[in-house]
Amino acid sequence: MIMKALVLTGTKQLEVKDVETPAVKPDEVLVHTAYAGICGTDHALYAGLPGSASAVPPIVLGHENSGVVAKVGSAVKNVKVGDRVTVDPNIYCGECKYCRTSRPEMCENLSAVGVTRDGGFEDYFTAPAKVVYAIPDSVSLKAAAVTEPLSCAVHGVDLLEIHPYQKALVIGDGFMGQLFVQTLQAYGVSEVTLSGRNDDKLKLNHDRFGAKAINTAKGEQIPTNEYDIVIEAVGRPETQEQAVEAAARGSQVSMFGVGNPDDKFAINSYEVFQKQLKIQGAFINPYCFEDSIALMASGKVDVLPLLSHEFDVKEVDDFVNGRIKNVSKAVVKLAGEEA
Repeated sequence: MIMKALVLTGTKQLEVKDVETPAVKPDEVLVHTAYAGICGTDHALYAGLPGSASAVPPIVLGHENSGVVAKVGSAVKNVKVGDRVTVDPNIYCGECKYCRTSRPEMCENLSAVGVTRDGGFEDYFTAPAKVVYAIPDSVSLKAAAVTEPLSCAVHGVDLLEIHPYQKALVIGDGFMGQLFVQTLQAYGVSEVTLSGRNDDKLKLNHDRFGAKAINTAKGEQIPTNEYDIVIEAVGRPETQEQAVEAAARGSQVSMFGVGNPDDKFAINSYEVFQKQLKIQGAFINPYCFEDSIALMASGKVDVLPLLSHEFDVKEVDDFVNGRIKNVSKAVVKLAGEEA
């Protein structure tokens, strides 16, 4: 069967092509794509840079996906035809020293749907059954498409020691920073402040989710030595330095934002010593989909208000090359809720 696919054919080259619907191996699932999210990794892969792994054209991008199971392989038991699903793109080998010591996110042979194998910017795609998760009726397919970024926030929070008394600061009002606001609240942090530069996003998170707001574009200052948890969700040296300065004694600082590989930031080693800081990185999302689906199903996290745009496949090129501006978070509609 012939289907439509948006194929990355080279650096900064995307083409809508007619391709064969992929065959299904015994341990795989064929998913009729409903929605596919677009994230910073897709921008990087489009520009020829690596994501969690390197993408080698021709490849179909799209690692944030939802859809309906169209076919299952002979060995598949966890989902069936007709199930509404979301897909964890990251596929761990299970054999390297990291996988065998409960650190699969460090897998030496990591592969990923939409990065090293074709992803969701096409009508149908395949994935190993072990990374396909059924979703309840209370979670829309549109919301389910961004389970992957939510799961990255969940992993970032899982790495921290959380207590209800804590005050948290999230630096960066992009999509991930906004996800952290709700995730921290869901995990029981008593007070969350969002720092950013976009009035509309800050107002949304204040009015709808109860976050305090700091607008640095208006000259508002981030307090120093104030917060028990600081999430840096920008990835720039100046905000990384702010994160350390904002941390109170005995605090935890998560350096979540993806920076330029060559960037460095200055840190006062005495401050780390004197404050007894824990500075933590957070890479991808090992086995965090069940928790993420549960957070959406329970209503503790609502991702839909954070989605600013819905594109057709033909509009993706205009977005990733910068012709469409002011996008907070976009999803691509393939079959939509009717998948």
